[in-house]
Amino acid sequence: MNIIQQAKAHIAQADALLITAGAGMGVDSGLPDFRGPEGFWRAYPKARELGLRFEELANPRWFEQDIALAWAFYGHRLHTYRKTRPHRGFSLLLEAGKAKKHGYFVFTSNVDGQFQKAGFDESRIMECHGSIHHLQCIDNCRGDIWKAEGVTITINDDFQAQEPLPRCRHCGKAARPNILMFGDYSWESARTDAQSIRLQSWLARLEKTGAHLAVVEIGAGTAVPTVRRTSEDIARHFNVPLIRINPREAFGAELGIEAGGLDALKMLLEE
Repeated sequence: MNIIQQAKAHIAQADALLITAGAGMGVDSGLPDFRGPEGFWRAYPKARELGLRFEELANPRWFEQDIALAWAFYGHRLHTYRKTRPHRGFSLLLEAGKAKKHGYFVFTSNVDGQFQKAGFDESRIMECHGSIHHLQCIDNCRGDIWKAEGVTITINDDFQAQEPLPRCRHCGKAARPNILMFGDYSWESARTDAQSIRLQSWLARLEKTGAHLAVVEIGAGTAVPTVRRTSEDIARHFNVPLIRINPREAFGAELGIEAGGLDALKMLLEE
């Protein structure tokens, strides 16, 4: 039995499905994964001009030092994610998860909201780095988080966001996406904390009932290994093989599949 057959059998026998996903999950929908500085600079040529890598631009200090640049970057991403249509792999996972006795849960480092857009239950998703579709004060003045619905960012040819820009609805200072950035000490984690509690409660119920869990990881790289470590820890705790889908970094899992997310999910989940 080859790896694909083993993984298919494991998913079929499970009565609960944990989906863990990194940036590679969105590549088949046309989203960039910012793999390395060249990948990021192809998506954002202005960052190349400024000599900024992703981890340097994705930093809250720009909301203090150059808010027009900060909101050009995040505003462009917000509009890109809004217009992107999730690929078929999302619906295959949703169908598989809904068919399980104990359902599914999603753990993702992606801030794009694509799982919600694909129809996944908001209460069954944990976004460990937050969401671009929610805002907070740059100073986190009230610990408040609100939706970015209705927010539109106009960006000029110099990659500068134009006023009016989002403001805190309490103190009037600049607002920023509720995303955990690099070097970030003002991120308000309450929304993600609540998601984490729901995930831990679900896992505890599975353990209590002796449920058989399948863990499927898609597109999670080693550069920021949060998703990979979470997948490995949970699979180890439940004593089940980890199914890791990654075209370049499938190593380190019992069932590593070297393929893109959509191709692998079709092989695993389509009849």
